[in-house]
Formats: sequence, structure tokens, C-alpha cells
Amino acid sequence: MGCWRVPGPVLSLLLLLHPPPSPACPAACRCSPAEVDCSERGLHDVPWSLSTNTSTLRLGYNFITVLGPRSFPPLPALRLLSLPHNRLELIHGRALLGLGALQELDLSHNYLSLLSPETFLPLASLATLNLGSNRLGELEPVVLSALPQLQALFLQDNPWVCSCDILPFWRWLSLNREKVREKSLLLCRVPEQLNNYPIMAFGDESFRQCQETSLSSQHYITLFIIGPFSFIASIFFCTFMGSVIVFYHNLRRESHCWRRP
Repeated sequence: MGCWRVPGPVLSLLLLLHPPPSPACPAACRCSPAEVDCSERGLHDVPWSLSTNTSTLRLGYNFITVLGPRSFPPLPALRLLSLPHNRLELIHGRALLGLGALQELDLSHNYLSLLSPETFLPLASLATLNLGSNRLGELEPVVLSALPQLQALFLQDNPWVCSCDILPFWRWLSLNREKVREKSLLLCRVPEQLNNYPIMAFGDESFRQCQETSLSSQHYITLFIIGPFSFIASIFFCTFMGSVIVFYHNLRRESHCWRRP
């Protein structure tokens, strides 16, 4: 009995009507077309078996503590990544590689206290960033400057340290007021006398003392050069003055001896 061959056009049509199966949904998650919901599943890591056409990934209310290098598979279609209410303490500078199309990132209600300047560099399309309810005491403006498309930033309920070191961050906030949401909830925690004082209520005069007492790199270099020379000069001066005093006392004693009868 001869083999029956399906004509090429018919085979193509059948493939269109019955496309190859998409990657399996991660066992702990619920999946629908382009959306993966892994919330409240007791996860400690990001599931790796995710379809490349995933546009929404929800990982809230789990136990993820660290996002290491390349924690996510390449997800060129991902637009929303939600990670609230985990135990995130660290995000590696290369953790978010492969998420260049991401537009919304929710990292609220975690334990983040420090973000490196490289953290958000891969997210050139990010428009909304939620860092509320973490443990941020300070935030370098360079971290936020890596997000050219940023439109909405949430920073409320963090224990901000309102010392002179917060001046660069305050300047960034002042220049980007339209991007900062819930501005009234950006409150100082330290020092105690400024507890619950709104950061956005500060003015230029609030940092005048910081500006007057702050030293530039040129000042530090000058002090580094002058300091050793001043120390050596003081030693020579003290030695010289001591020699003069000793010589003076010897001279007086000799003159007193010559005056005796």
C-alpha cells in the first residue's frame, strides 16, 4: 500500500490551524494567554519554564529573598512584573537582563535597603516603578537616572535618613516632582527630631549648612598635600624654638658666672 502524501499548501494550512503546543505552564502557577500568575505559591525562586510570549508575570506574596544574575529567562514580550510582599533583600545588577520591554515593575513591601546603579539599567522602557514599603534609607539619583521613560515613581513608607547625605536625592525629587506619586508619604525617620517630617517640605535653606561645610575633591586633595607638610614643618619649628630656648638659658648662665667676684 503506497504512502499518502499531504500537499505542501494543505500541510501549511493544518499547521496554522493547529500550532505547536506552547511551553507548559509552571507547575505552581496559573496561566492564561500571555499571563502567568504565580502569586501565593510559597515560591523561593522565579520559575524558569516561562513562555517567551508572556506579557504579565505575577509573583507576589511568596518567599523570594534574592534576585541573582539572570533570575529570569529571556522574556522579550514582558510588560508587567509584580513582586510585592516577598522577602527581597538583594537585586543583583544583572538580575533583570532580558526584560528590556518591561513597562511596570512592582517591588513594594519587601526588605530592600540598597539598590546599585546597575539594577535598572536593562529597563530602558520602564514607565512605572513601585519601591514603596521597603527599607530604603537613601537612594542614589544615578539609580533612577537609568530609567529614561520613567513616569510614575512610588517611594512611600521607607525609613529615609534625612542627613546631609540625602541632598542629591532631594535635588532629584525636586526636579522630578511630576513623576513622584504619594509625595506626602515620603517622610524622614532619622534623626529623631525630624521623624515624620515630609522630605518634599525641605527647601534650599534646609541644606545651606551642608553646602557650606561640604568639601569638594579638590579640597580633600589640598588637605592631603598640605597636612604632611604642616606636620613636618611643626616638628622643625618646635625643634628650632627648643634649641633657641636652650641656647638662651645657657647664655644667661654663662654671663651670670662671669659676673661673680
